[in-house]
Amino acid sequence: MAKRKAVKRKSNISGSIKKKKGLQQWHAVPLKGSFMATSMLGFLISAYWVYPQSFNYGISFMLVFMLMFIASFISLTKAPVLKRDY
Repeated sequence: MAKRKAVKRKSNISGSIKKKKGLQQWHAVPLKGSFMATSMLGFLISAYWVYPQSFNYGISFMLVFMLMFIASFISLTKAPVLKRDY
């Protein structure tokens, strides 16, 4: 039989957990305009084609596309203005 070697384990409390350097503020990411267009088009297609065929899928897809639209709207209002060098 092979002998077992003793393994030293580090405790999570002592030093393996990295401490954050203060609280970081949340920043919105600027999204592309095609993301908003996709969300609007997807919601309309879900409302007119998917919803009459299947109630559950229609509601689910409309919810997902509505959340995409809200995310793109937040991105428009909260994202920092990027300066371009021309």
